[in-house]
Amino acid sequence: MIRIERDVLTRSAKTGLWTRSSETAFYLATAAIPAVRAASAIRDHWKIENTSHYTRDVTMGEDRSRIRCNPGIFARLRSFAFNILKASLRSSLPQDRYRAAIGGVDYLLGLLDIPER
Repeated sequence: MIRIERDVLTRSAKTGLWTRSSETAFYLATAAIPAVRAASAIRDHWKIENTSHYTRDVTMGEDRSRIRCNPGIFARLRSFAFNILKASLRSSLPQDRYRAAIGGVDYLLGLLDIPER
């Protein structure tokens, strides 16, 4: 068992002020590993969470999705669009998403740079 104590900063949407708190997290490992390796694995996990999952939830609106018929297909389409936008980032992801929404599928596919035969 791995125990991590960390400081957390949370911003209030109402006041704009930051509050500091601390939390304790527990992780389970199937084998004894050095603390340096455990810390690296935990950081790698949160890197993926912060760069991919959070962005998909917030920018692409996955958590707000009300699709009930074949949700996996639409999740893959959102992933496809997300990966294209992230690979060809011009300004910020929300701004690029807005441009893609206005331009439609043709704009999004134009970002792929696939040569014509």
